[in-house]
Amino acid sequence: MRTLLLCLLPLYLLAGTTPALAEPESETDILRAELQQMRAEYEARIADLERRLDDAEQKAASERATAAQAPAQPAPPAAPVASTTPSNQTALTGSGLFNPDLGVIFTGRAWSYDNDPRDYEIPGFPLGGETDLAPEGLSLGETEINISANVDDKFTAWLTVPIHIHEGHTEVDVEEAWIETLALPAGLSLRMGRFFSNIGYLNEKHPHAWDFADQPLPYKAFLGNHYLDDGLQARWLAPTDFYLELGAEVTRGEHYPAGDESHSGFGAYSLRAETGGDVGYDHSWQAGISYLAADAEGRSIGHGHEEDEHDDEGHEHEEDEHGEEADHEDGPLLFTGKTGLLIADFVWKWAPNGNWKQRNFIFQAEYLWRNEDGTYFMPDGDALPYDNDQQGFYLQAVYQ
Repeated sequence: MRTLLLCLLPLYLLAGTTPALAEPESETDILRAELQQMRAEYEARIADLERRLDDAEQKAASERATAAQAPAQPAPPAAPVASTTPSNQTALTGSGLFNPDLGVIFTGRAWSYDNDPRDYEIPGFPLGGETDLAPEGLSLGETEINISANVDDKFTAWLTVPIHIHEGHTEVDVEEAWIETLALPAGLSLRMGRFFSNIGYLNEKHPHAWDFADQPLPYKAFLGNHYLDDGLQARWLAPTDFYLELGAEVTRGEHYPAGDESHSGFGAYSLRAETGGDVGYDHSWQAGISYLAADAEGRSIGHGHEEDEHDDEGHEHEEDEHGEEADHEDGPLLFTGKTGLLIADFVWKWAPNGNWKQRNFIFQAEYLWRNEDGTYFMPDGDALPYDNDQQGFYLQAVYQ
């Protein structure tokens, strides 16, 4: 009996421990069974889809065979070409169709001044470029014609032709005329022609896109309202999670703050870096820094447009009321030297859920610092050495 009990005791202990050891195996079996069931269901669905695809292909082949056996229907007569295409034009279809975007912008103005606008100046800052004030009273202002189109899948082109009245004469000019690449790799783009420089935040904006009726004082003093010239512009959009763009320009150097196309038509260079991003859904920001280096040779400083004609000695001439040439005692200053201009800009925008069309708020600020080193030639011919640093800034806010 004792021997029997000793034999049964190991069996009892083994039976008591078996459920604990078998439990993980049972759970594994359950998971394996569920996986096999899911695999079987997917295989069944795949098989069903394959069967339906075979049925659809057989049905389509049957329909094609039936259509091939049916008698061919005569095609309707083609319309005569002469009825749709003029004889002196070539019909263009598909990608060969030239269909540019055309826009016309009218800018009506009304101005009133306490002082004579012809005497306008910013004390301590010789003004150049197009800083003349508009005449008093009502005027049409500048009418701008814009034409743009993709030349092909590799280039796009832009043309801006302003029409304005100056001293009773209608003048037509080419403000912008450039072509830009669309398909360069690695985020690169090139712009060639006449364009507004990319320096600063406001410089590229046309007058009709300004928030106020005129440019801030620093832009008038340092850029003659804005810098426009002929040249080549390169931009690179960095492949980063945040917005980062770098740009460089080389321009002819014909317009203020450069002048007289010095250095064989390569008189100005600029660099720009800008970055920005979104803050939630309602806010965004942008910051940039630019530098413009310009060379001037006999750059005209004084009232009037920079297109005023001068004689061989740089003296300005104008016609009196009888149409005869008269001396200009207060002729323009002429500057020969170098200009370095640094611009730092910052913009913060707010719009509920990014929908700026209903409500928005824009705050922007720019700081401009300039160094000019050269010689001013007075109207009487005297030379005045000049080396000076100047600075200015503006802040503005707009709420819609």
